[in-house]
Amino acid sequence: MSARVRAPELRGRGWLNTGGRDLTLADLRGKIVIADFWTFCCINCLHVLDELRPLEEKYGDVLVVIGVHSPKFEHEKDADALAAAVERYGVHHPVLDDPEMDMWQQYAARAWPTLSVIDPEGYVVATMAGEGHAEGLARLIDELIATHEAKGTLHRGDGPYVPPAEPETTLRFPGKAVLLDSGNLLVSDSARHSLVELEPDGETLVRRIGSGSRGRTDGPAEVATFSEPQGLCVLPEQVAEVAGYDLVVADTVNHLLRGVRLTTGEVVTIAGTGRQWRSTVDDHAHDALSVDLSSPWDLAWYDDKIVIAMAGIHQLWWFDPIKRTAGMYAGTTVEALRDGPLAEAWMAQPSGLSVSTDGTRLWVADSETSAIRYVENGVMGTAVGQGLFDFGHVDGPAASALLQHPLGVCALPDGSVLIADTYNGAVRRFDPATDQVSTVADGLAEPSDLVVTGEGEVLVVESAAHRLTRLAPGALSAAGANTVDGPRHRAERKPTDVTAGELTLDIVFTPAPGQKLDETYGPSTRLVVSASPPELLVEGAGTSTELSRRLVVNSAVTGGVLQVTAQAATCDVDVEHAACHLTRQDWGVPVRVVDGGAARLPLVLRGLDA
Repeated sequence: MSARVRAPELRGRGWLNTGGRDLTLADLRGKIVIADFWTFCCINCLHVLDELRPLEEKYGDVLVVIGVHSPKFEHEKDADALAAAVERYGVHHPVLDDPEMDMWQQYAARAWPTLSVIDPEGYVVATMAGEGHAEGLARLIDELIATHEAKGTLHRGDGPYVPPAEPETTLRFPGKAVLLDSGNLLVSDSARHSLVELEPDGETLVRRIGSGSRGRTDGPAEVATFSEPQGLCVLPEQVAEVAGYDLVVADTVNHLLRGVRLTTGEVVTIAGTGRQWRSTVDDHAHDALSVDLSSPWDLAWYDDKIVIAMAGIHQLWWFDPIKRTAGMYAGTTVEALRDGPLAEAWMAQPSGLSVSTDGTRLWVADSETSAIRYVENGVMGTAVGQGLFDFGHVDGPAASALLQHPLGVCALPDGSVLIADTYNGAVRRFDPATDQVSTVADGLAEPSDLVVTGEGEVLVVESAAHRLTRLAPGALSAAGANTVDGPRHRAERKPTDVTAGELTLDIVFTPAPGQKLDETYGPSTRLVVSASPPELLVEGAGTSTELSRRLVVNSAVTGGVLQVTAQAATCDVDVEHAACHLTRQDWGVPVRVVDGGAARLPLVLRGLDA
């Protein structure tokens, strides 16, 4: 706690959750402040919001969390979109809108999310990247309370949060929808933590499953609770008879799968412990109730099992409702775009699933790469999308088409697939027969899913408009499609100048107070490095257990992005029932290769004494 770095003043375009008041650091003097640099597309950032909630409750009279919104995608720079996201994800603290990322630069953030801890006297005393810091933050807060109470510089009392007015709509940020045998629609009403059954008109309320309060209670429809549920999957009839429930729900923030008996609305937990994934799982069968999940976002019945879009760790998993087992299906947990055999593929926050009508192909909306991927014959491929940093609204040949953070897909009988192109506010269509992408509807408010009715109509889950919307008749015809040559974007952050030749990559990690590195189940650390373009690195790409790596940068390449994934396992010390923790972070570091550039690239996974 020896560093005395004065926290930069908080400035931006505006504030949310303050009742219209602009805050300054002087207003927060006497409080412990956590500045959370986040962006609402980022699953790791959403995990941190969940990790901070218990701290805000426990330390409510001394702690103020300030969300500093630092957007990646163009859509996230929109002030209305940010206000919607703050409500959607239950953010109950002040949020500074910083579309130009000035505060990101001032606080030297390099990854989403980054947390900066400011003491009651206005000094930055800790900075940490990634998720999994709740235990360390609690210990640090306790230390700061003791220190500043003794000094007389800690002021207890209410913080500056002012809750917004409670809206009145049937749905609030619906996520996903499925068609029931009755012709009714079942919708995950994510911000109201429940499921809603609607008549075929998509508007008339039939019933609600779930009390509407955030929680994880099993039981009858009016008692059961969820936490921001998303994906829904109706089981085949013969499977449902054996399993004892008809519907599987991705209970996203609870990190669970729940089963629902549709005749009664009874809810039961069927997979997950409720703890967020912090370890590794192979593709072998595991007792489904014994494994930790991580933000399951969508579900599909494929290859005689439930496939789970495990957005939180950039993988697909599987769940067998009859054997009650689960395991890894595809992906390595590296956040990037790479095709190949399922166990070697890289994904980035898969958030939507749909199966072709012949059952051979599983379509995947890979949101953070703005891509549409597919699984077929044990291999993952990419139909549309260029990677983590290229996005836009461009139709035409699939190789050059661009999307912007799609969350949903819907396979059509003709072999094409509809795309809920969420951040473009559009419904797009990819036709494998012609290899073309077109726009069939736009002007929508964050569409997140699509469903085809028995009559062949298409309903769009228009999430930020809190409704289901029918596509216009003829929208799917050749005459109804448009070819848009819209904006092309690349997520740009200030590049780091590095030298050609040898470059040392150092991941700076300090265990939280009261913790030590844990090698009970093997090496305690892991580092994965790749580059875009791959030619950027002559040597150094790959996986190792050391947090320092010698890289060799190609002098013939002017720049690119180093994609780095690091994790460290720790365990409590001197505790009878020690808990174990996994700290993890993905970085996409833009670099420019120049003479005289840095020969060392340090990245802070967790650091005290900023």
